[in-house]
Amino acid sequence: MSTLRELKTRIGSVASTEKTTSAMKMISSSKMHKATAALQKLSPYRLMVQQVISHLLVTDQQFDSELISEREVHSVALVIFGSDDGLCGAFNINLFKSLLATVTAVRKEYGKDTRITVIPIGRKLTKAADKIAGQDFEVEKVEEINTRSDSEALQRFTESLRSRFVDKTFDRVEVLYMRFKSTSKQIFTREALLPVSYKDLADSIDPKAANSPCLFEPDANAIFNAILPLHVKSMIQDVFTQSAASEQATRVMAMQTASDNAKELLDELNLEYNKLRQQSITTELLDILGGQTER
Repeated sequence: MSTLRELKTRIGSVASTEKTTSAMKMISSSKMHKATAALQKLSPYRLMVQQVISHLLVTDQQFDSELISEREVHSVALVIFGSDDGLCGAFNINLFKSLLATVTAVRKEYGKDTRITVIPIGRKLTKAADKIAGQDFEVEKVEEINTRSDSEALQRFTESLRSRFVDKTFDRVEVLYMRFKSTSKQIFTREALLPVSYKDLADSIDPKAANSPCLFEPDANAIFNAILPLHVKSMIQDVFTQSAASEQATRVMAMQTASDNAKELLDELNLEYNKLRQQSITTELLDILGGQTER
């Protein structure tokens, strides 16, 4: 009977775990949908910025901006977006492995003496990167921003990166993150934030812009210099939201897997419990029958 009691205790514990993981899956799913909705809300703003840039670029004027100026790269900042919380599967592990691969790639591209500064967003990645920081790269902790920061904090952070690029503290700034595709698919992405790629801007020109000429006041170059910082800010906001959606998606999958495993274990324990219970009842019946036979 002690074995039955132990099994009953285990069944109760596993059942409680299954309920907890199911609840956590529902919460993560809700947060994921909230993040994907934020991505949809962000799209019109990014589209508006892109349309303005398209109208500017079809004028065939020469634009001059400190944000598109390319120079010899001696210092690179890698801003990587992770999570503050755990229970999200291999989300942070995959990001960390990709970060190490990116560090190696940067040294191959710009030389072994390139100074690399890793700026991790998220407590988990900050801890992991801090443990191996040294000759390969240095880690810069950013206390004022985390995975729950609002748009104002993101704007201040973006402005800090922009000013450090302009004063040549960094010659190049890249963002590393997981781009959200679906609940079951997130893709590691490496993108250049600064300098802004003039070629990429030109490649994304809206064909309709050429058919709708505009007048620019005071002049096209002044507007170009005013719109580029907005382009950079919208890019950071998009990256931040993509990462948030990806984090919650991996957490949904992790909780689904945990819930499925708990259900499977619960079925096995219930089967074992029923077998032992049936065996116990059979033994008691045999004892009763044996006693009646003796009499």
